[in-house]
Amino acid sequence: MVVETRSRRRRRLSAPPPLCQGGVAVGSGADRISELHDDVLIQILRRLRCAAAAARASAVSRRWREGGLWRHLPELSFRGVAHGDLEHALAQVALQKLSLLDIEITDRIPTEAVASLLSAAARLDPVELSVVIAWVVGGDDFVPVELPSFARATSITLRLHDLHLSMPAQGGEFPALERLSIRSGTFDAGALISRCPRLRMLELIYCWGIDTITVHSATIEELLVISDQLQGVDIVAPRLKKFTLHSDVSVDFSMSMSAPMVENLSWKCWSHGQFITAAVALAVGIEEMWRLVCTQLRTEGSGFILGLDIGRSHSVIQVRNLQEMFPFPKISVLELCLDTRGHVYGGVVLNLLGVWNAIRTLKLVIDPDMLKDEVCPLDCPCDQPENWRNQNISMMGLEAVEIKNFKGSGHEIDLLKLLFRCAPLSKVTVKLASKVGPSSRGCKDAYEIFKANPSAECHIYLHRGNKIIFVNPPSCSRRSGTATSCSILTCESSRIGRM
Repeated sequence: MVVETRSRRRRRLSAPPPLCQGGVAVGSGADRISELHDDVLIQILRRLRCAAAAARASAVSRRWREGGLWRHLPELSFRGVAHGDLEHALAQVALQKLSLLDIEITDRIPTEAVASLLSAAARLDPVELSVVIAWVVGGDDFVPVELPSFARATSITLRLHDLHLSMPAQGGEFPALERLSIRSGTFDAGALISRCPRLRMLELIYCWGIDTITVHSATIEELLVISDQLQGVDIVAPRLKKFTLHSDVSVDFSMSMSAPMVENLSWKCWSHGQFITAAVALAVGIEEMWRLVCTQLRTEGSGFILGLDIGRSHSVIQVRNLQEMFPFPKISVLELCLDTRGHVYGGVVLNLLGVWNAIRTLKLVIDPDMLKDEVCPLDCPCDQPENWRNQNISMMGLEAVEIKNFKGSGHEIDLLKLLFRCAPLSKVTVKLASKVGPSSRGCKDAYEIFKANPSAECHIYLHRGNKIIFVNPPSCSRRSGTATSCSILTCESSRIGRM
């Protein structure tokens, strides 16, 4: 029994006999990979997503090495390859029509080599093309590099390091192109767009030397423009649905837009101004002493939100009509961020409400830094016009007001009274500035205004946290049947202050 058991154990531990396929033992040194069909081998190499990796993988198979199978791949990606080696590799590609050509060159490349590279890419006629060039050296930066035609391309991405692109005098069309993205180059955008009869998506990112973006297209649906500075935007796009613009804009900036189907807008335009001399700057003025710092427009739900950053100007200003600069849609929410430096801001707010008197919500954010407050002289233009406190404008759509960093100054109380007088407010939220307490005169004046308007839901918050020190909910008023049903939570607030 023992001998038999040991014999069985020895048989179990011994190596199994070699398996055979077609009369050849597996593990005998036969190259099974080379026996696979070319279509199968190409599918294996395609999964590498890199031409260099596919070429290195050829070491595992004799046929791969001898036939250069990577040259037959329909999708080729060259990343981190020196431009000299890249041109040699492109010349070896066996297919005349690629589905994808992805090129990224990180070393320095001469301008003339870029032209040669684009011509080589055009000969391969890819459906999708991406060319990223990190650094161009030598030659004249203003000598244009001709952009050849890509007849089958549906998507083209170009990152060409400040190159000047030009279109050929004849031909040079992109009949199938649907998506075009160009970064860091200069070219005639209008001429290029006119040669793309099927273009749906266009991205122009930091394209230098283009002061005015001109987009006239019957097919474009999405447009993205990111720029250092623009003087103008001219859009005629009947099918445009989404337009994103991020740029610094000049004092004389203007936008013309004909896009009846647009439904998604995202604009962020800075107005940093421009220096006339070393010490004098020219800025976009809202009024005599207020300058425009930033204009933001975004889509939220079915409406548009307009945000304006406005500051006290110490520059020479050129007063502009904002509606002449930007073709604003119907605004639902107006957000004003005011760097007041302690000045009266009711007049400028009233002026802007006169322009956008159909808004539903007004949000005011006052600069919280009281250390920057200036001494406001008696004849300061900030309190103009002199009768702004007594004016009446129709704002029948305005329902909600939010004020952040409320200091309770006399002119702020006057603005609150004006808003209640001119609009059927249903909700008012006030958040106090850091050094303003619930027992301050401004707070007490706000309490009285809110008590006099019991139909509006009114809340006052301390600067820190979300603790309410005053509430005047209309629901309490309806339940009690009284004209003024409210709570002033001064005890709670003082206890919080001691914590």
